[in-house]
Amino acid sequence: MDRILDQVTRPQAAITETVVDCLGRHYREVNQELRRLVDDGAHRLRLTHVAGQRYLGTNLQRPVQITIEGVPGNDLGAFMDGPRIRVLDDAQDGCGNTMNSGVLVIHGSAGDILGHSMRGGAIYVRDDVGYRVGIHMKEYGDTLPVIVIGGTAQHFLGEYMAGGVLIVLGRRLPPGAMHPSRYIGAGMHGGVIYMAGKVNETFLGKEVAVTALSDVDRETVEGHVAAYAQAMGMDLEPLLARPFVKIYPKTARPYGRLYAY
Repeated sequence: MDRILDQVTRPQAAITETVVDCLGRHYREVNQELRRLVDDGAHRLRLTHVAGQRYLGTNLQRPVQITIEGVPGNDLGAFMDGPRIRVLDDAQDGCGNTMNSGVLVIHGSAGDILGHSMRGGAIYVRDDVGYRVGIHMKEYGDTLPVIVIGGTAQHFLGEYMAGGVLIVLGRRLPPGAMHPSRYIGAGMHGGVIYMAGKVNETFLGKEVAVTALSDVDRETVEGHVAAYAQAMGMDLEPLLARPFVKIYPKTARPYGRLYAY
């Protein structure tokens, strides 16, 4: 958590920003230029007129900073290992697919399967997200993936989750409203989900349980939400004002009996 907070909050030296105009360009051409610039030592890039180009930032393995103006296409930041990508609008499906490290900040909403098989780093979304967010998230040793969602999520949140931390703040929900996501944590066998506001327990996958936060849980939530608030330029206190619940797997082998003879 300290490493993620440091990536978000550390002072940035004055570095020349290279502008890449994506207007009318095919995603392959844009990505080839990005890779060339990064290989040549670029530290800060700004992509303008982005309109659905896919795979932006995919497999980049250096701590380059990328600002995106417009709406990137699927698989933004897939397999990335170290970059800091900031999207000034919405994003489509598959953001952070199998990412290893780095920070992905989306100043809008994001689509389905955000953080699919994510293995490290942090993804912060200002507003709502789609279906199957955090599916197959995993952790190893001290490498911990984190997703913080400012709004709410659609169905199958944290499906088959094997590790990491997933936090849903519900900022856009009216007072007293329930999170709409059903089958939360279906097949979950590792990691933890924290949700602010009301959760209908009948919406949970049968493999998970729900409880109030312990002091350790509260410290975890506050640390990750502080990093989120810093990345988004928000006040921390309102983000922590609602009570949170913890959703966790009942067992590390939810289907063990199903396939055992």
